[in-house]
Amino acid sequence: MATIAVIGDVGGCAAQLAAALEGLDAGDTVVIQVGDLVDRGPDSTGVLDLVQPRIDATPRRWIQLAGNHEAQYTGGMSFWAERLSDADAGRLRSWWLRDRMQVAAAVRTAAGEELLVTHAGLTVAAWRELGGPVTAATAADLLNTRPEPLLWADHGPLWAEHVAASWLQEHEPMPFSQVHGHSSIVDHHRRVWRCAERIRQRSTVDWDARHTTTRVSGARIIGVDPKHGRLGAPTWAPLLLPGAELL
Repeated sequence: MATIAVIGDVGGCAAQLAAALEGLDAGDTVVIQVGDLVDRGPDSTGVLDLVQPRIDATPRRWIQLAGNHEAQYTGGMSFWAERLSDADAGRLRSWWLRDRMQVAAAVRTAAGEELLVTHAGLTVAAWRELGGPVTAATAADLLNTRPEPLLWADHGPLWAEHVAASWLQEHEPMPFSQVHGHSSIVDHHRRVWRCAERIRQRSTVDWDARHTTTRVSGARIIGVDPKHGRLGAPTWAPLLLPGAELL
């Protein structure tokens, strides 16, 4: 068992990623990065330069997931006008083709809670398309087969919005907890809610770390996208899970 650190969307903010890694490189910490490393911020190349040696040298300690911004270069729809350089786009394609970039990871916490980690979260519709897996580990294994067209769908693990709302609307018990980036139920910059009241009543926010937690049918949905924007969030932190293990 080790400390597992889940890093939310980086969005081209290399300085913010470097600062977070200063406290994570020592010891036996395993990092799961939820995707959207690139675009929007000032230095996507710098972000990839930070990640590349970790993927190459310690792939068991750096679990890289794909986000919708990476997907533009690995088979998904192109939507961002500011394209990466050919070299950086080639890096992302190489990671994907060599299985250095995955769709999902599964974690068991020290308390025995199973967490599915994806970029955007697993909606009820996506869960049903996978066959209704009952464990986070099974869900991660199925997602890592890169099922199409689910992988690129707007309710799929790279693009989904309103994940908590999907489970509440369908009244479907969520069989395991989840961690995701991509979207948030709050506006971190203005410190206001961006969700329906029934979700707000089930949710808590760590405004400094920029994490949200929503309780759904005995499980949790944890949002970790810090919404760095163009210049980076003034305060944020990875989600730390001491004594956890990868499944």
